[in-house]
Amino acid sequence: MLSFKNYNIADWFSFYRVFAVPFLLTFIWLDLRLIFTWALLVSYSTDAIDGYLARKLKITSPRGSQLDSFGDQITLIVGLIGLFYFETDFIKTNLLLIGLVFIPYLIQMIIAYSKYGKATAFHTYLAKLSAVIQSIFILWALFFTPDYSLFYVMIGIGLLETFEEITLIFMYDTWASDVKGLYWAWRDKRRLRK
Repeated sequence: MLSFKNYNIADWFSFYRVFAVPFLLTFIWLDLRLIFTWALLVSYSTDAIDGYLARKLKITSPRGSQLDSFGDQITLIVGLIGLFYFETDFIKTNLLLIGLVFIPYLIQMIIAYSKYGKATAFHTYLAKLSAVIQSIFILWALFFTPDYSLFYVMIGIGLLETFEEITLIFMYDTWASDVKGLYWAWRDKRRLRK
């Protein structure tokens, strides 16, 4: 039985992103672009808040990292669904490039699930940068119009981050959370090959 009393305040911000998904999807279905975009902005903001609180209050945990990653992934997917619905022409025009970026991400998820039985939660600096740029691009596109320079930066950083995640999966025999990046992983020999 799931007991919610064992979750901390940072976890609840992550839960918010998960609980917000049906509402965000409803706003898309009802064609409420502006309401959807503002609600998506709130969800993206909780991503910054939960990580900050967890570090500041020293309440980080593998469970919290995994919950945060799940909230991030599901919010990103809903943001992309909204972008697809409200900016269909942009998506159709760039479908090949989007697909080329999405394939390595799917490969990374397949490798993680086959090796660890769950998604990664490395939370590298590059992953955080990628998430911020993705959020800015999606929000900018929904509030205004898609910006191609921001789109290409998002694609480039997203690919680098995905390849870093794949490399980290091969470096860590057991699931690990909160790895700052490749440089720190190489320095942290104690966590490798456990």
